Amino acid sequence: MKRFWLLLIPGVILAAVGLVWTLQGLNVLGGSAMSGSSLWATIGPIVMLVGLALIVIAIVVRRRRGTP
Repeated sequence: MKRFWLLLIPGVILAAVGLVWTLQGLNVLGGSAMSGSSLWATIGPIVMLVGLALIVIAIVVRRRRGTP
C-alpha cells in the first residue's frame, strides 16, 4: 500500500506539471516566460508521459497485491 502512494502522488504531480508546461509552450496559458516557447511544448508532454507511467505502475502494483 505504501508503494502505491509513493508512485501515485509524484505521478499526479508530474502529469499536472507536464500539462501546464505543454499549455504554456503552446501559448494557451499566457503570462509566463515559458509562453509560446517550443522548448516547453516539447518538455511538457515528456514530463506528462512520465507522470502517467508512474500512475499506471501504481495501479498495477495495487492490483497485484489484491487490495481494492
